[in-house]
Amino acid sequence: MRTITKDFSPLYRSLIGAEHLASMMDKATKAEKQPAYPPYNIESIAEDKYRITMAVAGFVESELDIESKANALIVTGTKVPKEEDASKKFLYQGIAERNFERKFQIADHVKVVSAHMENGLLHIDLLREIPEALKPRKIAINGKSLLEGNSN
Repeated sequence: MRTITKDFSPLYRSLIGAEHLASMMDKATKAEKQPAYPPYNIESIAEDKYRITMAVAGFVESELDIESKANALIVTGTKVPKEEDASKKFLYQGIAERNFERKFQIADHVKVVSAHMENGLLHIDLLREIPEALKPRKIAINGKSLLEGNSN
């Protein structure tokens, strides 16, 4: 397998105040292997609304833990061995029932709204809420400066 490395250093010059984006892109290009289990989809439901869907067949809600902290979403599945499972003799076991931890990097101002399970799929809904102070706004040219004092 051929590894291609990209130089993102020119982005550092043009991303004023957002240097963390360039460093995140640097980290993403490094070969940081994450397990392929469980498989997942990330979809855009609407503008600023997203959904992560994970295939967690064999897990019940009490065996799953979802935690959101410091721009990271961590989904953990802990399978509790049952006494009856020890007596089973599988000829073929294709449904993985192993523990897992899946980490997602989430952007600033994105929060987890809800999570629910349906037909062996875990759905996690996310919403991006940008504060009013950070939304784009028009700047008038030759307009009165907010820094000028009132001359009343």
